[in-house]
Amino acid sequence: MPKINVVDKQGKIIEAIELADSVFGIKPNTVVMHMAVVNYLANQRQGTQSTLTRSEVSGGGRKPWRQKGTGHARQGSIRAPQWRHGGIALGPKPRDYSYSLTKKTKRLAMKSAFSSKVLSNELVVLNELKLEEYKTKNIVEVLKGLEINSKALIVLPEVDRITAKSANNIKGIKTAYVNTLNVYDILNYDKLIIIKKAVAKIEEVYA
Repeated sequence: MPKINVVDKQGKIIEAIELADSVFGIKPNTVVMHMAVVNYLANQRQGTQSTLTRSEVSGGGRKPWRQKGTGHARQGSIRAPQWRHGGIALGPKPRDYSYSLTKKTKRLAMKSAFSSKVLSNELVVLNELKLEEYKTKNIVEVLKGLEINSKALIVLPEVDRITAKSANNIKGIKTAYVNTLNVYDILNYDKLIIIKKAVAKIEEVYA
């Protein structure tokens, strides 16, 4: 079992805990993680882009000139794709880009993401993070104590609006809950800060 130190808000080591091998100690599967990231990004696409076809643009109700004898190429409408202000041929239309992965694939991708953070020493376990008031300065002080100067994802064990709103004002810092975690966010942020209680919940869900 991989071991990791639990630190307080000042970055001082309080204790060492063992992480579940089945969640934090597997060999990361890069292919599956890539699949999960591509799936996440595809599901985020709105798919609202749209262009007008020749049947949707205005004008072009009559044939611009007779079929033969003019010296021009034959034309049926001034709103055909080759004309200025004509319709778009084979342009994008509103569509749904989302698709789903199997549960087994999702679980393996999450475990691989957690394990990759452990292997690269990018996982920080914080004893607790509880704020009494909405104050971004308090989160900044915690990050200073942990010596974090890069993008970081803070995983909270339960809904905590005060902490979440205080942290969201800081550029490069994002909060998430155990049930809202995804592979893209875990890999996208340089540091993964997990509250100790959240570690137990993650192991419970993915072990």
